[in-house]
Amino acid sequence: MQSVAILGLGAMGSRMAMNLVKAGYRVAVWNRSPEKARPLAEAGASVAATPRQAAQGAEVVLSMVRDDPAARETWLDAETGALGGMAPGALALESSTVTVAWAQELAAACAEREVGFLETPVAGSRPQAEAGQLVFLVGGDARLVERATPLMQVMGRAIHHAGPVGSAAALKLSVNALLGLQIAAMGELVGLLGRYGIDAARAAEILPELPVCSPAAAVALRQMRDRAFDPLFPAVMIEKDLGYLHEIAAAAGAEVPLGDAARRVFARAVEAGYGDDQMSGVLRLYL
Repeated sequence: MQSVAILGLGAMGSRMAMNLVKAGYRVAVWNRSPEKARPLAEAGASVAATPRQAAQGAEVVLSMVRDDPAARETWLDAETGALGGMAPGALALESSTVTVAWAQELAAACAEREVGFLETPVAGSRPQAEAGQLVFLVGGDARLVERATPLMQVMGRAIHHAGPVGSAAALKLSVNALLGLQIAAMGELVGLLGRYGIDAARAAEILPELPVCSPAAAVALRQMRDRAFDPLFPAVMIEKDLGYLHEIAAAAGAEVPLGDAARRVFARAVEAGYGDDQMSGVLRLYL
């Protein structure tokens, strides 16, 4: 059975790793906070002290970390970086939500070591990760996509090959921006409606019945109604992703004025102390 290393055991990475363990893969894991690896160790995974140690001997190495700086350290640190432990012919998968520039930089670094590379960000949150129902957005060589497909099928229900390296990062950031725009809009509109006697509970009865209300917006509306802001996708992370959207747009000579506006809204939420709450908690800016 194929040996896999998973780097980063947050809400997503830990669940992805557990599904691989359950499927019978030989899994090595690493996390900056080692205590998060305990359930995986109990399930049969080996726990490494560094990304490099986890990557040694692995046929596939997958990273799921917070942002570009965390990913760069995880892969390329001179002493502990995973790429330094990978053998020629191994395959690197970057599942973190990162910029196009970082995906391309990592692809080039992998090529220098004769390591295959795919960007493999995912759509979905904790429930989908736990159920193995993520959607993979993949950028890179089609032959490598075919090679990685059985592994991704353990963790996801669909795999979409977006194109060359960089395309999946752009697609993932666009998907997250579309989500963030809807949630920011719902927050301000629920706040407005409350001033006209239509509270969140009433809005949650009416708006989901209308074709203009997407399933994602309806979920956020129910969270606003119930003040259920335990984080599945916290505000600080969507603010980061909208910042990355601006970066990739600027690099391409494009404009994203609505994305920029939504980023400012979530930045206000972070500054107000709501950054670690579910992004639907942006409602509190308007109460």
